[in-house]
Amino acid sequence: MKGWWRSLKFNTIHSKLLATYLLLIILGTSFMASYILWSFHVYFMRSRQIDLDNWTNALSESVADALEEKNLQRVNLLVKRYGAPQNVTLRVFNQQGSLIATSDPKLDQQVRDWYTVAGMAEALQKRSAQGITKGVLSSKDRLYIARPIMRNGQFLGVLRMSITLEQFQRQFAKVIASVLGSLGVTILLCALISTRFARSLAKPIEIMRNFAISLGSGQFGNKLAINENNELDQLATELNRMSERLASLEHERRTFLANVSHELRTPISNVQVTVDALKSGAYEEPQLRDRFFQTIENETKRLSRLIHDLLDLGRLEAGVSQLEQETLSLLGLIKRAVNAIEPRMQAAGVSVQIKVANLLIQGDPERLLQAILNLLDNAIKHSQRDSQVIISGYSDDKQAVIKIQDQGKGIHEQDLPRIFEQFYTTDPSRTGKSNGLGLAITKRIIEAHQGSITASSTANQGATFTIYLPLIRKNKSSGI
Repeated sequence: MKGWWRSLKFNTIHSKLLATYLLLIILGTSFMASYILWSFHVYFMRSRQIDLDNWTNALSESVADALEEKNLQRVNLLVKRYGAPQNVTLRVFNQQGSLIATSDPKLDQQVRDWYTVAGMAEALQKRSAQGITKGVLSSKDRLYIARPIMRNGQFLGVLRMSITLEQFQRQFAKVIASVLGSLGVTILLCALISTRFARSLAKPIEIMRNFAISLGSGQFGNKLAINENNELDQLATELNRMSERLASLEHERRTFLANVSHELRTPISNVQVTVDALKSGAYEEPQLRDRFFQTIENETKRLSRLIHDLLDLGRLEAGVSQLEQETLSLLGLIKRAVNAIEPRMQAAGVSVQIKVANLLIQGDPERLLQAILNLLDNAIKHSQRDSQVIISGYSDDKQAVIKIQDQGKGIHEQDLPRIFEQFYTTDPSRTGKSNGLGLAITKRIIEAHQGSITASSTANQGATFTIYLPLIRKNKSSGI
């Protein structure tokens, strides 16, 4: 009992559930017991009243015959015969309300005014009356009926019969005790069942609460096992998914911080080493000094570009970067990107082929231009000299499809799923000029325009990046 109370006191969910169950059980069983007892009482009283009505109706006919013949001896005989049981009292009165026959003469001798007895005033006015009242000169409850004795429209007197309710009340008290005992046993059994049920329901909730607390404290990746075959299973599944997602995000966060530290550390270290070399006397040699200054300039630009890309990516992921919404010509957007990067293409010995339909899209022209330039920069970077970059654009149902295909070495199959990750590069040594953020930024820009981007590649046949953007309408196609 002590352990049960302790669990009720300290287990909040369990105690609330158990208190609710017990309250509902007590209210329900109490209401049912009260209704049963009330129905039993009403049924008994109604049955006894019907019996009294039938008895007095039959007796009034016999008494009326005797009163018509003025045979008072017969009236007394009828009263004594039918009023013989101890719980029954039978009385007959004349038209003036005087007692002429009774089954309890000793008691009735003490009564001085019969008009004050329940039912007599109505009966003397030729109206039947019945109900429950205290006994004549006693405090015990009795059920009575007083009815006028009529024959051929003539008022002959009053017949009053009453029965004591003491025996019924004793029996009813036993019934109440039995019902209350059964009620107590029922509540006790239901309490035990409710305790078990509340504990079985509260336990998984408690486990999930502790699991959520552990997630809040940074313990990600744990698994929650709940086997209830109900909504709690679904909740546990969602919590497990959230735990896995948080663990993944935590891993990405740590990887991101490590990559940022690495990317920032490299140019800063290069600049620091170069400055130290200049301080150590390299400044005196013009050729060496110019090369060192060029290194400082290149690393500073690299650092500036990295910081710019990080801020850009952060704004896109946070959704705070405001996108303009303009109606754009896809062909015009592609031409603008090609014109901007044409000097680099010529320097790399790469040509471009454009097959773009005259489609209309909606979005931010500068952001979309940035995404296309990132893809073209990536294509040039991985293309062989005297190769070609093919740009195609067409409509597919309600989407505009843009493909940028190079003729380089392609992307390894194991790298394809990760090329849009931040700082990911297919160059393990990271000696290239890429910081691994261009494709990540491109992906965020396309997704911000309710589109998507995919990559595919075949070994030694180049890579293809495909962009899908919502299409406004399809116009007559043209190409260059």
